[in-house]
Amino acid sequence: MKQRLQKILEDSISAQKQAFESNFEAVDKLVAAMIKAFESGHRVFFCGNGGSAADSQHIAAEFIGRFQKERKALPAIALTTDTSVLTCLANDYGYDVVFSRQLEGLAHPGDILVGLSTSGKSVNVLKAFEKARQMRVLTVALTGHDGGPMGKMADISIIVPSKVTARIQEAHIILAHAICELVEEHFAA
Repeated sequence: MKQRLQKILEDSISAQKQAFESNFEAVDKLVAAMIKAFESGHRVFFCGNGGSAADSQHIAAEFIGRFQKERKALPAIALTTDTSVLTCLANDYGYDVVFSRQLEGLAHPGDILVGLSTSGKSVNVLKAFEKARQMRVLTVALTGHDGGPMGKMADISIIVPSKVTARIQEAHIILAHAICELVEEHFAA
């Protein structure tokens, strides 16, 4: 068991290191875009399915609350949290539009949409990206492997070069924490 645990840890560290090394420029662009959006009164939306839905909520909470420093609340919304809206939309229109329909009602030009999908193939996130593009909302993909269709469609793509879902999700959260810390430093100063 100890050897297996050691291997899991080493694989996770390797994936995280590769994720940072291959995404410095994209993370820098995203941090600058978030700072600009927040300074201009715009919002950042997050969406994803399963573990990526939980990560969306986690990241949005770091901006609304605080990450490590006291500062004003930053307007971030996880589109994964309102069960009445999600079930209404899934029932009336289909699950593919649960995020795009919310964007239609909530987003404005200049806002940012961050979509999380380890495969980059989540149909409801792709549809949200299509809607965002129509609304002049900046799209950001947090994906894995080769980025999938989402990685190609996004304005900014942060791709974890791994095929293992767990390693991708672990790297997503450390990348998100780094982004939160960098954005927060700007507003806490």
